Formats: sequence, C-alpha cells, structure tokens
Amino acid sequence: MSKKSLSAPLTQTLLAACLTFALGAQSATACTRAMYVGPDNVVVTGRNMDWSENMDANLWTIPRGTAHDGAAGKNSIKWVSKYGSVVATAYDIAAADGMNEKGLVANTLYLATAKWGSVGTKPTLSVSLWAQYALDNFATVAEAVTALRAEPFRIGAPNLPNGSPSSVHLSLSDPTGDSAIFEYIEGVLVIHHGKQFKVMTNEPNYDTQLAINSYWADVGGMTFLPGTFSPSDRFARASFMVGALPMSLDKKYAPALPDQSLETQASLGVLGVMRAVSVPLGEGVAGKPNVSTTLWRSVSDQKNKVYYFDSATSPSAFWVDLKQVDFTAGAPVKKLTMAGGKTYSGNATALFAKATLFTPLPVVIKE
Repeated sequence: MSKKSLSAPLTQTLLAACLTFALGAQSATACTRAMYVGPDNVVVTGRNMDWSENMDANLWTIPRGTAHDGAAGKNSIKWVSKYGSVVATAYDIAAADGMNEKGLVANTLYLATAKWGSVGTKPTLSVSLWAQYALDNFATVAEAVTALRAEPFRIGAPNLPNGSPSSVHLSLSDPTGDSAIFEYIEGVLVIHHGKQFKVMTNEPNYDTQLAINSYWADVGGMTFLPGTFSPSDRFARASFMVGALPMSLDKKYAPALPDQSLETQASLGVLGVMRAVSVPLGEGVAGKPNVSTTLWRSVSDQKNKVYYFDSATSPSAFWVDLKQVDFTAGAPVKKLTMAGGKTYSGNATALFAKATLFTPLPVVIKE
C-alpha cells in the first residue's frame, strides 16, 4: 500500500479533530446518518441513535392541523402542522427523528461543539422540537433552507433528564436527494446545503469532518478504512459504504426480496451500512463518552414513504407505511409504545393507538 502524504493544513485539521475528541464534553455521544441516492427517484436515509443509557424511545404519528408551540413560555414560537409525520422520540420529550408525508426526513444527532447563542427577543423554540418544526412546516429541503436561514426563532437548549446538555445538529433530506446540515457554531447558524452532503456524524463541526473525510476518500475504501468508533472514522466508513451500494437491482439477490424492487434493496442496503457503523450493545470507550451504544436505527424509503425501525435492545425490526396513516386534520395523534422491551415485526402501522401528544422538553427563559 502506497503512503499518502498529508498537507500541513490537513495535518493541522486532523490534529485539531483528535484534540476535540480527547477533550470532548463529558456528555457527548455518537450517532450516524447516511443517505443513498439512486436512479428513478430512489432515495433512502438511514440513521443510528447512539446514547449512553436507555432513552425509552417510542414512535408517534402526528396529523396535519396539530397545534404546537416552542415549549418556551410566553415567547414561544407557535405553528400548526402543514404535513403529517411519523417521529421517534427520545425520553418522550423530544422528536429525535422522523419523516413527513411528503418524504422529508429530519434527524438530530449529537454535536458537543454546538453553541446556540443568546435567545434575545426572537420567538424561542426548544431544541426538542427542532426536527418536529421542520417536519411540520416543509415539504422540501430547499424550502426549509430558505425559511430557516432567516432564523424565525432562536433555539433554547435545556439539559436532558440525565443532566446531559441537549447539544445537537440537524440534517434534512427529501425525495429529490437534496440534503442540508444545520449547525449552530459560536451562536451562528451554519448551513451546508447540497446533494453532496450525504453523511453526518458528530463532532468536530461539519466543515472539519468534510476535510478529514476528503483524505480518506483519496486513500480509497478498498485500500484502507479507519476502524474505530470515533465520529470521524464512522463518517469515513459510512461515506464509503453508502457510496458503494449498487445503483440497480442486483439480480443475484432480487429473488429473495419481498417485492424485488430497487427501493427495498436500497433500504436493506442502507440498513446494512447503519449496522456496520453501529456500536455494539453495552460497548463504549472508557474516558470517551462521545462513543456510546447504538440503541436503534431508522431507515426512511422516501420514494414509497416507508419508515423502517430496527431496535438494538430487543429482537425487533418493523416498518410504518405512511401511506396507510390517517394524517387528515382532526385525526387523532397515535403512539406505538416500544419502551419496556416491546417487540414488533413486519408492518406495524395498524398497531398505533390513540394517545395524548408527548410533552416536549421545556425551555426556562429567565426574565
């Protein structure tokens, strides 16, 4: 294997990233998001939820016409959902992941370096509803970027129930393959918008991740891939593997697929990528809390509007077909309880039960 020389700027970037990992915040964690874009409008987004403890995740279906506020008291931003969605919650106080009926997918992943800035006089949104706001209001990534770049609200980020900071960044993708990453760095909203932004993990910030990954992309995944659980190593592996997935139906395996479609092949391929960059149950790295157990994985088929869910804490893999959900205004909010080790298999859409919508993590604004 030939050796590749690192330029001085990239060497400095890699060193800075390593220092970031070594000195990372004590509550950091690990997640991964990867997107496949194939022919015939086949777009699939997968994500891992990695965390240092059980989060009692549940799934919810939320119809159009649902009234929300920013959970920040009298200065909360208020809105009514334009689109219905299915979401996965964390602690049943935050929408961590989901897809709306238009195929827009939102994923929040931990980012220890997030700095939100002061709330000021703008309307406020609890970070626990950042993904929900996007799913409720936008059909496409471009629409979301235009609206969110204007910063119609400031984000309040209270600590989670276990005392960890709720430091995250947000990724959005849509059925055209468009993608955007939203980060607050030193109080400034930074947006990376474009179809090339297919992968996201955690710290360092996205600009630095891209610089590190460019080195590994030049080395080549068939030559060498970094193998630790660190965010930058997972970024490199996920980038290579999702990019290597086939762009057409593989006839060697197609007979084993339920519908012999590229959409199903791609969805299962992305699930394989997400499993390959997972952290095994119970594993972590001592002294590096930014590496935590994978609790669950989601895969969103954005062409067919199917949301797959794969639990790492119980033998449970199932899906929700958004086309079978009643999202009409006035329809009830419904919940699929997964907390407590409940298991499901196959199409679980009909198993959701009427429920009162979860209460988001509130922001306390000091007068």
